[in-house]
Amino acid sequence: MDGYLGIILIVIVVALLAAGGMFLLFRPSQRHAPPVAPPEAPTIPEERRPPATGVIEDDTLTTTVPPPVKPAEPVAPPAPAIEIPPPSAGRMVRLRARLARSQSTLGKGLLELLSRDRLDDEVWDEIEDTLITADVGVSPTRTMVEELRTKVKVLGSRSHDEARSLLREQLLALINPDMDRTLHTAPHGERPAVVLVVGVNGTGKTTTTGKLARALIGDGRKVLLGAADTFRAAAADQLQTWGERVGAEVVRKDEGADPASVAFDAVSKGIDDKVDTVIVDTAGRLHTKTGLMDELGKVKRVIEKKATVDEVLLVLDATTGQNGMRQAQVFAEAVNITGIVLTKLDGTAKGGIVISVQRELGVPVKLVGLGEGPDDLAPFDPEVFTDALLGD
Repeated sequence: MDGYLGIILIVIVVALLAAGGMFLLFRPSQRHAPPVAPPEAPTIPEERRPPATGVIEDDTLTTTVPPPVKPAEPVAPPAPAIEIPPPSAGRMVRLRARLARSQSTLGKGLLELLSRDRLDDEVWDEIEDTLITADVGVSPTRTMVEELRTKVKVLGSRSHDEARSLLREQLLALINPDMDRTLHTAPHGERPAVVLVVGVNGTGKTTTTGKLARALIGDGRKVLLGAADTFRAAAADQLQTWGERVGAEVVRKDEGADPASVAFDAVSKGIDDKVDTVIVDTAGRLHTKTGLMDELGKVKRVIEKKATVDEVLLVLDATTGQNGMRQAQVFAEAVNITGIVLTKLDGTAKGGIVISVQRELGVPVKLVGLGEGPDDLAPFDPEVFTDALLGD
């Protein structure tokens, strides 16, 4: 009996060991599952592959594949368009209407007085006051009134047309149509003509320089500009703009540079480039400063080491009246002025400044500014001016 119990125990132990072995053999693994491979992209049949041109076509749809985007390349700003100015001939005739504001005080006022049936001392005093108020000046006014009184006594009664003819004759005589108003801008052989533009800041000096360049280019000249107003940074920039519009090169230096040096370099380059005319814009600080006057004299002397200064044009604001006369006198002492440019003659100017400045300096008015437009600078014509003052 004991033997059977032992055999049963052995069988039970073997069964337990077998069961444990089976448990260990088939136990779930703790390792991670292997990664799942991504599905393969569907193969496009040969006949459905996109052609080299980037266009996919099938029976119902056509798709254009955009080309790769290239990085944008920097684009240089376009060069300013070169303007072709009109010639200067006939400008004053075309701009005659701009003198309308000057007519009321000088021309039409005098014509109304002279057309009266009776000219007594009171009327003659009014005529004299009208002339002085119009900036004609005291001495020219007395001369004109004496001439008018003498001729009125000879003529006796006068019609409106006769009074106008008489007044036109006297005004034209004071303006002096016989003065040489030629603007000397033609080159001398291999050397260009040199024009020096002077005047107080605010009179339109730099603008006049630019407008003069336009007028000369309109007449067929090759022009170079010198920005010698180095005390005002905006002056060189302004002149550069004028030059770029018409294709005129500008010689300039940094603010505060020696003006005479700029002028010398401009003339030297003008000679090398064989231009017709060099126009030099000068400094225009207060005319009461002795240093400025000395500086202008220096600029002129330095230029004359390379070329002749053909014109020294003094720019005056016609609306400043007798103050402009004082400016003219001071500048005339510093440099040999050859001509006057009257700007803003289309505004509130009284017209008589033309007469007084010429008589005071013995220098002709050669150019007049009759507006804000780029082509409103015109050669001065005494007859057109007189007719414009008197009206039609």
